[in-house]
Amino acid sequence: MMFLLTQKAALPLPPWRAVSHSIKRNPLEFCYHVFSMSKHTIIGHARQRAELASDLESGNVTHAYLFAGAPHLGKMTVAHWFARELLCDGKNATEKEEIIRQCDHLIHPDLLVLDQLWIEDRCDDFDVIAKTTNVPQQHRAKAPTAKTDTISIDDVREIQSRVQETGNSKFRVCIIRGIERMQEAAANAFLKTLEEPPQGRVFLLTTDAPSSVIPTILSRSRVLQFQRVSDKEINALLKDSDEDDRRFILHLAQGAPGVAVRLANDPDALREERQMHEQAMRFWENTSPLDRLLLLKPLFERGEESDRFLLHLSLALRETTYTRAQERALMELTTGLKTNAHRQLMTQSFALRIEN
Repeated sequence: MMFLLTQKAALPLPPWRAVSHSIKRNPLEFCYHVFSMSKHTIIGHARQRAELASDLESGNVTHAYLFAGAPHLGKMTVAHWFARELLCDGKNATEKEEIIRQCDHLIHPDLLVLDQLWIEDRCDDFDVIAKTTNVPQQHRAKAPTAKTDTISIDDVREIQSRVQETGNSKFRVCIIRGIERMQEAAANAFLKTLEEPPQGRVFLLTTDAPSSVIPTILSRSRVLQFQRVSDKEINALLKDSDEDDRRFILHLAQGAPGVAVRLANDPDALREERQMHEQAMRFWENTSPLDRLLLLKPLFERGEESDRFLLHLSLALRETTYTRAQERALMELTTGLKTNAHRQLMTQSFALRIEN
């Protein structure tokens, strides 16, 4: 359970891992969101970058780093930045320029990235996948096809094969997003590589859920915690947004630059989030139990829409003069919806309990 603190009390939010802030419009949008933001723009995380730079300068680069924190904070952005720093180490200005160009296009021979996975009927366009991933995934399209967002042992074997190749640089870097997505067999196979890493290999791993990463991988990685970024820093990304949009985006982003960038650059996504927030506000303002239940319809089915609506219910409650009973009821609903209980009955009970 995660809580947002206010001067009044702590109100519940759904787990940030579950609240993806993705808008479902077509299957390919599951794969990749294009932000009009420089790949080299990093908002916040000065301490983490300073530690990584110090490791490189002192020759103390470890074989595995794990960047841990909530989604959309910029962990992958920092990972790509550090990969460029490693590959540019000892190079002249002209060489650095070419290395950066190759890294940006994922064509550098010593940079491996496993980000978006091929998933049948959800993300099966290899051209789209190639925007974030250069580890081969053709095996996922062969029977039995991959149907979930999990890293399989075959994915790990592809990485291991590439990692063992002779590199052209001082370092060979492998970035893996969402290490908690590894199946048990995949994690055990990957662990062998971490236990006996080839010389000069550096793994940059990210996770939204450190508690889901197997302890042996945690123990063999240097963990860097990423925190939420201040509104002041995120505000620098919103210069082209009007004041009303800027306040709403900051309110919804909750310290996650990736959320702010997506909403600032996707009017349709921003419009949909506003509509959902207005629906949540109407719930707290309405006095009819039946009308309230109808407004809670997004919670009837488990999924991303339900998670997003729970977030808006919590944020909307903070904007009202709420009671302890309302706060307690929302906390119990948020907890209950994580279980296998009947969602519609639980939602109906919540609608009946709320009093204005």
